[in-house]
Amino acid sequence: MLKFILAPALALGLLAIPLGAEAKPGGCLKYGTAGAVAGHYAGHHGVMGAVTGCALGIHKRREYKREMRTQHQSGVPTTTQRSVAPGAPGAPQSTY
Repeated sequence: MLKFILAPALALGLLAIPLGAEAKPGGCLKYGTAGAVAGHYAGHHGVMGAVTGCALGIHKRREYKREMRTQHQSGVPTTTQRSVAPGAPGAPQSTY
């Protein structure tokens, strides 16, 4: 009975994932959660790990925004996403 409930719920959950996601660095919640889990497993220091992870997340997000702002002002295209797979026809070739 449980698998008849879980299977459709899992399928609906997978369909709800956005396909066009943009890769941005996480903020306080993402890094704080990872820090809390790491701190918990590293000797029951979950709160300290969450605070440290949150601070790191805020730093990474500000660094990312600063980089995007300077690239936008200078007119340089962003390099966060690859439009062509490496090695595919039309992809930039390595000089090595």
